[in-house]
Amino acid sequence: MTTFVPQSVQDALDAARLDGMKNKSRLRVAAGDHVFPVLRMWKDGFSVEAADAPQLRGLIDLYDGTRHLSQCLIVASDEEAGEMRYEFKRATPAADQAPLDFYRAPDAPVALIAQDDMRL
Repeated sequence: MTTFVPQSVQDALDAARLDGMKNKSRLRVAAGDHVFPVLRMWKDGFSVEAADAPQLRGLIDLYDGTRHLSQCLIVASDEEAGEMRYEFKRATPAADQAPLDFYRAPDAPVALIAQDDMRL
C-alpha cells in the first residue's frame, strides 16, 4: 500500500486548510497600513499566510476584531506549509487608560467637593 499524494492534491488540501483557518480566526495583525489575518496563535508567537505577509518584522499591533490586544515586537521564525511563523520578542498588553504611578485605595472617593462649591 502506498501513501503517495500527487502534488496538485497536496496543494489543494493546503489551500483549503489555510482558507478554513483564515475564516475561523478573528485575530488580525496590523503592520503600518497593512492588516493580515492570523491563522494560529500560541503563547510566544503566531502565524499568518505566507503569501500575504512574507517577511513581517518589527513593531506590530495585534487585534481581536476591533479590540486592541497588544503591541508586539516580532521576528520571523520559519515557513512551513504556506504559513509564516513569527515569534514575539516583546508583547505589551494594550490598556485603555494610562497606568497610575501611585496606589489608589479601593474605597477612595471619586472626587472631592470644596467648601466653596457647596451651596445650600
